[in-house]
Amino acid sequence: MCRHPRRGEAGREVTVPSERGAEVGRRIGVGLMYGLWKPRVLGAWKVPATGPVIFAVNHSHAIDGPMVMGVAPRPAHFLIKKEAFIGPLDPFLLGIGQVKVDRSGTDRTAITQALDVLSAGGVLGIFPEGTRGEGDFAALRAGLAYFAVRSGAAIVPVAVLGSSDRPGRLIKALPPLRSRVDVVFGDPFEAGDGSGRRTRKALDEATERIQKQLTAHLENARRLTGR
Repeated sequence: MCRHPRRGEAGREVTVPSERGAEVGRRIGVGLMYGLWKPRVLGAWKVPATGPVIFAVNHSHAIDGPMVMGVAPRPAHFLIKKEAFIGPLDPFLLGIGQVKVDRSGTDRTAITQALDVLSAGGVLGIFPEGTRGEGDFAALRAGLAYFAVRSGAAIVPVAVLGSSDRPGRLIKALPPLRSRVDVVFGDPFEAGDGSGRRTRKALDEATERIQKQLTAHLENARRLTGR
């Protein structure tokens, strides 16, 4: 699970998230998610088998990220708020290739690590709403558009449905054990307009295109799953 250091901006050492670690995390996720719940996965075949990909995931429950990690056909490196890296979770999450993000400002180390994942042809997982909420993609931050336009990676919309329907009996912070959680992968798409522009206007336009695609995917996922 080694994380190779390299020099980033201003000579700062930046650790590249481990692809092997992310694969270990995926295998752990498979065991946990299928052991505790009953995931129903639709459209996984749509995820490109190779090359840089961004999973754009709606976010209404804490298990959404681990659920996608466990059911996705490729290992993923998620951008995760630094507050989650507490105690033993800190070395564990770093060891499985996840990216720690300080949301209080522009975290250049996290940005560099995320771009490194994509430049290496890996999968970056992002919650484009920025924080847990209704999970309806109603408000997107510009970060997703930046990573997509800068890297040229395809965006795969991912809808997680059923994780926040009702609390469990034994552990109210989690969905009921053995309940069904649907994960629907959508068609990959490009965020940019083909010009390669990275101006503020280009990113704003890309964000609008992304929001339309993600909203349409969520509506389709709800129709497919009946949720």
